[in-house]
Amino acid sequence: MASGKLIVLTGPSGVGKGTLVRALLARHPDLYLSVSATTRSPRSGEVEGKDYYFLPRADFDKMIQQNELLEWAEYAGNYYGTPRAKVEAQINLGNTVLLEIEVIGAKAIKQTFPDALRIFILPPSFAELERRLRGRGTDSEAAMMRRLDRAKQELEASQEFDKTIVNDDLETALKHLELAIFS
Repeated sequence: MASGKLIVLTGPSGVGKGTLVRALLARHPDLYLSVSATTRSPRSGEVEGKDYYFLPRADFDKMIQQNELLEWAEYAGNYYGTPRAKVEAQINLGNTVLLEIEVIGAKAIKQTFPDALRIFILPPSFAELERRLRGRGTDSEAAMMRRLDRAKQELEASQEFDKTIVNDDLETALKHLELAIFS
């Protein structure tokens, strides 16, 4: 039976993971993007089963208890995790599976999938990361300070990953990402 591979992309909020993933999928539609589960409410425009599986807390807890998640973590008062069954099925079919997840979950993947390629996306600078986050205009000042404090902690973990890629220029970062995944 063919065996695929698992690619994990992580980094602090605002580093451009989502933009990189969208560009990567546009160029390589054969990649399988895993959809995470979360207990948070959908944001405007988000679609169930495409952006996330939006679950009540009790359902998420049940998935944890039944070992149905590859990883899970709490972030900003909500739970996020990767449903195990679909990822394993795609890998068993020989496909390359892409996970875009937060740092704690990405660190935990090493336990369940030691062969996963774990890639940490870095901002060009902390000042640029702050500019990007503030540019979203979605957080109160208190929430922004929590995000920035968390980002500092997450950036310290970058050396624990297999590869680091600086997202300064989208096209350059994308090329480095493709080299890491396909070579």
